[in-house]
Amino acid sequence: MITLNFSHPLTAEQLAQVTGLTKQPVERVVDVPVQVDHGRPLAEQIAKLAEAAGLSSEEWQTLPLVVNPPGYAPAATALLAELHGRMGHFPPLLWIRAAAGSTPTRFEVSEIVDVQTIRDRAREGRRPHFMDGRTS
Repeated sequence: MITLNFSHPLTAEQLAQVTGLTKQPVERVVDVPVQVDHGRPLAEQIAKLAEAAGLSSEEWQTLPLVVNPPGYAPAATALLAELHGRMGHFPPLLWIRAAAGSTPTRFEVSEIVDVQTIRDRAREGRRPHFMDGRTS
């Protein structure tokens, strides 16, 4: 599996947690530094970040990928849309949080978020209005 890291560097411990959670070894980490320029359009910056990962069109669609998104919400949201367009589905995301009771603060991978499943479940709640008795 390949980890695309658009955030802080990942530690050996965090990569081991990714392997444990996914049951797949992390074969490669692609670090893509993120620095958003508020004076330029976000979409063009995000497209360049995706390009910086260095994957071909075929690789985007076929490789097992997990993504550590940037911490800046607008960049993370736009990146998720960009990657969906390249991959044809949403990639799984790392959820990294502060480890409880750690001093100094230590960060751990608490979950691999299956964004595609979240999207698919949300679609189940969509139905035509005529099916629920509403007319407008």
